[in-house]
Amino acid sequence: MKDRMTLDQIAASAARIAEAASAVPMRHFRQSGLGVETKDDADASPVTIADRATEEAIRAALAAEFPGHGIFGEEFGTEGSLDGPAWIIDPIDGTRFFLTGYPAFGMLIGHLQAGVPQVGVVRMPALNETYLGIKDAGATLNGAPIRARATTELREARLFINEAERLFAHDPALFARLCTTGHTRRMSYDCYPHAMVASGQIDAVTDIGLEPYDFLPLVPLIEAAGAVITDWEGRALTLGSDGRVVTAATPALHAALLNVLHG
Repeated sequence: MKDRMTLDQIAASAARIAEAASAVPMRHFRQSGLGVETKDDADASPVTIADRATEEAIRAALAAEFPGHGIFGEEFGTEGSLDGPAWIIDPIDGTRFFLTGYPAFGMLIGHLQAGVPQVGVVRMPALNETYLGIKDAGATLNGAPIRARATTELREARLFINEAERLFAHDPALFARLCTTGHTRRMSYDCYPHAMVASGQIDAVTDIGLEPYDFLPLVPLIEAAGAVITDWEGRALTLGSDGRVVTAATPALHAALLNVLHG
């Protein structure tokens, strides 16, 4: 039965579903007529027909392969229970990137057991990259093993500061501290910087204002690659986390970043 599948089998299915669903946003990417609407949320987030169509495709595939599993998605909410086996979906993570024709938008699919992330997929449709992580197992990029860097010293770190303008509005002093932290800094958004920590391209990411579908699928990937991802208090991420996230390549680097975040 599907609910007796191993995590490896579940992960393989999730990656295949993500790769197949990538065709949906790519049909709309850099095209007109996206039907852009603004969500009634604090961020006035945009949503397009591509976001909704992509989530519908993922939901249909998951329901067919995993009947009885709960599903929680950004665009259509919760179906079934999240107390047992369940899935969490962000169909287009980075809709503003998508709208502006920038290829760094992603797709996130996570498998949860009683709210605990077990499998995480980060699919980058325009880049044809699939990052896959399995709890207590390995992480891969397009099937090849990946591993986070071994950086322990903050002064040597390649740091990405996600949601910089939101962070500046939230805490200008913290923003200023982060702008002098590490060896190399870049301002960015969304899931791709976190995936780049897993693949050993950069060392750390700070993030703010996220929802569970933005961060829970990242957890198995980051941890399977040997890195660390928590909230800003150093606690494990859950469905109830406050959306402030820090990812770092090593425990020592993570601890140093927590010190910066808390002044």
